[in-house]
Amino acid sequence: MDDRKDEDNAAALSETLMACEEEVGSALATTQDVESALARLKQRVKRQPAIEHRSASVRRNRHSSMTVEHIQHAPQDRSGARAMFIELRKLQDGSAEYAELRNQLVRMHLPLVEHLARRFRNRGEPLDDLIQVATIGLIKSVDRFDPERGVEFSTYATPTVVGEIKRYFRDKGWAVRVPRRLQELRLALTTATAELSQQYGRSPTVHELAEKLVIAEEEVLEGLESANAYSTLSLDVPDVDDGSPVVADTLGAEDEALEGVDYRESLKPLLEDLPPREKRIMLLRFFGNMTQSQIAQEVGISQMHVSRLLARTMAQLREKLLVEEE
Repeated sequence: MDDRKDEDNAAALSETLMACEEEVGSALATTQDVESALARLKQRVKRQPAIEHRSASVRRNRHSSMTVEHIQHAPQDRSGARAMFIELRKLQDGSAEYAELRNQLVRMHLPLVEHLARRFRNRGEPLDDLIQVATIGLIKSVDRFDPERGVEFSTYATPTVVGEIKRYFRDKGWAVRVPRRLQELRLALTTATAELSQQYGRSPTVHELAEKLVIAEEEVLEGLESANAYSTLSLDVPDVDDGSPVVADTLGAEDEALEGVDYRESLKPLLEDLPPREKRIMLLRFFGNMTQSQIAQEVGISQMHVSRLLARTMAQLREKLLVEEE
């Protein structure tokens, strides 16, 4: 802007000097002529801020008139959208004209979708996903809207879009899928807890929540427990603070011998019921780690007899264990 002013001033000075040269003919301009040119240049520079001020005022007035014109056209936009809806209902569903006009109406009301979706941000779901879900609600509203009822489309579409977002949180927001009854119970418990906490100045008890919602205390406990399924905790997150071990380190490992505990406990009474000789042979074989030959010498019978007694006794124990499992 300053360079432009300097160029204009230089051009004005050049024109003035040229005019002076024309007055004196081919002779050089006198000192008085130059001083007169400089005086006229100063007057021009003084008038320039006033001209710029008037130009800025014109620009502001033009912007204001455009803003007012835009505001005045808002009702016309609404009436235009209503006319488009009326025209949409006249077109045949599935035609190219119907699809094009329907897409125009959807694009026209996308700012409403984004505005409603932003009300649910910072709740654990990406904003882009919420906008997509809200857009589905907008499309449903466009398909179902009846302009003959005399309601604005935004008034009609807002409950549908918000309901679609809430349905998304109900069906997809839970980390672990729980029945819808428990989801609604959790919402009721949240509302009741806030009201009773404000009323009593403390957290309500299970009994107070049950009286407030007119349900059993077992249902209150079930609803409070189901709230833990809404979000999960990563196993790599520290248990208490940054210096504490992660949650995965506090979990126990699988004990391979745990499965044999039931069998050992079930075998104890069965071993006690065995005859003394078979019981002694079983103890020497499986607890004393003796061979069949060593057991035969210990008991005073042949190795073949020991083998038969072991096979018969284990078959009896196996049969009795299977009967207990059934």
